[in-house]
Amino acid sequence: MRATARAIRRSAAAQTPNAGAHLAARVDALPWPPGVVAGYWPIDHEIDPRPLMNVLAGLGHDLALPAIEGSAIRFRRWNPDLVLEVGPLGTRQPPAAAPVVIPSVVLVPLLAFDRAGRRLGFGKGYYDRALAGDPPRLIVGIAFAAQEVPRVPSEDHDVRLDWIMTERQAIRVS
Repeated sequence: MRATARAIRRSAAAQTPNAGAHLAARVDALPWPPGVVAGYWPIDHEIDPRPLMNVLAGLGHDLALPAIEGSAIRFRRWNPDLVLEVGPLGTRQPPAAAPVVIPSVVLVPLLAFDRAGRRLGFGKGYYDRALAGDPPRLIVGIAFAAQEVPRVPSEDHDVRLDWIMTERQAIRVS
């Protein structure tokens, strides 16, 4: 399923190069709680959440990015002027000197999603562990509309999404 989902995402990315701007244009669709918004640095044809993050920063939110440390993610404060380090799995992340924060919102990349808020990730469990530890008030999956599937397999430890934002719509998970 992951291989198929990667191929679908790759194709969707090629067809929608400005998907990140489409996300930013939908900023009013979600009830953003105050506080820190943790995004991610896009890899492997993921939608670029930085345009959305820039709009949220303009609305007064502080920003963070995940930093992989061993088998865990810690969210570290970020701004566009901060020089990032190369992290595991091809990621870019704030340096260890950047302050650790607890976000109120986490934007989560994914390979596939369903309308029940289940997501298929890379299979390493980083986000599930991070979100279960200090759960944010809002968990938002970021995906292309083409990444929707009827049902994502899940296990008891999988953390569900509250919302899904695609280049076409914002989906509230019930």
